Amino acid sequence: MTPASDRETTIIRTERGLTIAGTRLTLYDVMDFLKAQYPPKLIRDKFNLTKEQLSAALSYIKANSTEIETEYQQVLQTREEIRQYWEDRNREHFARIATIPRKPEQETLWAKLEEQKAKHASKSP
Repeated sequence: MTPASDRETTIIRTERGLTIAGTRLTLYDVMDFLKAQYPPKLIRDKFNLTKEQLSAALSYIKANSTEIETEYQQVLQTREEIRQYWEDRNREHFARIATIPRKPEQETLWAKLEEQKAKHASKSP
């Protein structure tokens, strides 16, 4: 097998997108760190990749930069939509919880909690 065809089989397309074979790591995960200007050795150590795996990923990204960048932007947009969904959902959930009346037997605990909050707030600048 030639090195070029070996690199092609190292990067596979799964339901998660372009993935490094034998891992759950997508090229978009690697792109996050490349965009943050992490050095290759740190990326390799962070994801516990071999030199060959990282080299294949970097080569694939470089050789297919337009396609990868387009897909990466779509992944970022999807991530943001998911984050926003959960942020909205949690906000609604916590607002709903706040309207639930406190149980009378827990009033002492709530008083202690409020006291601790006030104490903590007075220490903060």
